[in-house]
Amino acid sequence: MEIIRVETRKTESGRADYFTGHVLLDPIASPPLPSRVRALRVTFAPGARTAWHTHPFGQVLHILAGIGAVQRAGEPIQTVKPGDTVVIGPGERHWHGADPTHLMVHLAIQEADDAGVQTTWFEHVTDAEYGVR
Repeated sequence: MEIIRVETRKTESGRADYFTGHVLLDPIASPPLPSRVRALRVTFAPGARTAWHTHPFGQVLHILAGIGAVQRAGEPIQTVKPGDTVVIGPGERHWHGADPTHLMVHLAIQEADDAGVQTTWFEHVTDAEYGVR
């Protein structure tokens, strides 16, 4: 058994090619192979969001704090709040982030494929797509 201490984890800022706005990524779990599970706590400043993306085995988002938004391609934007859990299917194109006036924190859990890919990124969500809700 390995215990990973909080002080050994490194908070990273979300890369500008994958996120709009200020986003912090805190790794929770990224165990060595043969495990493929990955878990992150992600903090989005108001108005911050991911680019459109997919996950080879899907993703589970559990909202910890704030008010956020999630959209699957071709569907309306959904508002999410603390305690909500969103299950996104394998290969399902989507984005998620904070409400325009609130921060949002979620736990993101997904699996990497055999090549180690856990996310395929696409274009940014435009301001028009994000809109005001």
